[in-house]
Amino acid sequence: MSTDRVFVARLAGMAVFGPDGERIGKVRDLVASLRVDASPPRVLGLVVELATRRRIFVPMLRVTSIDPGAVTLATGSVSLRGFAQRPNETLLVGQLIDARVRLVESGEEVVVVDAAIEPTRSRDWVVGRLALRARRHGLSRRGPVQVVPWNAVTGLSLSDRQGTAGLLAVFETMRPADVAAALSELPEKRQHEVVDSLDDERLADVFEEMSESDQRKLLEHLNAERAADVLEAMSPDDAADLLHELPDADADALLALMEPGESGPVRRLMSYSSDTAGGLMTPEPIILRPDATVAEALARIRNPDYPPALASMVFVCRPPSETPTGRYLGCVHTQRLLREAPFDLVAGVVDTELARLTPDATLGEITRYFAAYNLVAGPVVDSEDHLLGAVSVDDVLDHLLPPDWRDRLTEPEGVPDREPDHDANPDANPEVADA
Repeated sequence: MSTDRVFVARLAGMAVFGPDGERIGKVRDLVASLRVDASPPRVLGLVVELATRRRIFVPMLRVTSIDPGAVTLATGSVSLRGFAQRPNETLLVGQLIDARVRLVESGEEVVVVDAAIEPTRSRDWVVGRLALRARRHGLSRRGPVQVVPWNAVTGLSLSDRQGTAGLLAVFETMRPADVAAALSELPEKRQHEVVDSLDDERLADVFEEMSESDQRKLLEHLNAERAADVLEAMSPDDAADLLHELPDADADALLALMEPGESGPVRRLMSYSSDTAGGLMTPEPIILRPDATVAEALARIRNPDYPPALASMVFVCRPPSETPTGRYLGCVHTQRLLREAPFDLVAGVVDTELARLTPDATLGEITRYFAAYNLVAGPVVDSEDHLLGAVSVDDVLDHLLPPDWRDRLTEPEGVPDREPDHDANPDANPEVADA
């Protein structure tokens, strides 16, 4: 780049050229991704108006230089689809300039008159600084302009500029772990509005990614019936961990409101210490009978509801196939299944030699087990050869890390970037052109 800081008002109307010097259009605006916290938002790209007056999105990675009179693009494909703004985005010229904000230090209300974008070491651009002016009253003359860092003002975060409906639209595009991190940054009132609007399944996914303190706070906000419904939708091991944090009377009351089929596995898990294999395991791994085929096993693994660690192996047991199962025969690794004929039986490829974990195995024993056998999941079997569940590496890490590790996530907004449709094959997509 030919400069380290660019004020966006100067970019509006600037000519855009391709790598061969041909004029493509002119800059109409810049698009930035809003964040929940006060960190500077990342600049996603430019809104460029073509000669046909169509406005398209050009990613910042396509920009090779910003000179005083022109923007130059790198060689590559650019989507010619019309630009459409997304819920987590703001237009720096059209929406950020003239926005009213408050200075953090003094609380004074000021107006944004310009914004400066700056490159980072990773070649991203962020809105690093804002040019501000005090609000005019009556016929008073305009005051001086001051340039401050982005985090010196309030009123520009995603939660400030989006209502609850807008936040929900953004959260729909995010992973549960990122929603949990973003939710923890919101004011309590907005947290409750979001939680009340999420369905039980989605809220359960988010709860599983929260710190214990955040879980307890939000669970207290829910009425008992809704709390029981969310616990039913959670993985039994995560529900058991959460109930372990509650007073015994509260935990028993919620268990009584849950369906017996859902509360049973949770009660079994709660009978073990939380730092043993019995307390860490999930009672719902992939379990097959010995007469199941390799094709059936692969079909079960493809189920997106299973985390990657649990999908790394299937467990072969005599009936019944619900934990605690009939006699445990062994396991089959996913890689082994991929090398076998689909019509072969899993009984013919089962690994009967892999060591098993006992339900009272300690955290240290589990970590040594995973390290010794290069595994990400392992069977938990009782003294009578019944499979009780499986421990996965993510549950182990959750207990090895400091209690507040979820509070230390560095990217709480988690809003995904635009889909890379501008990099599509031009021959396959008539709305993609070479820059």
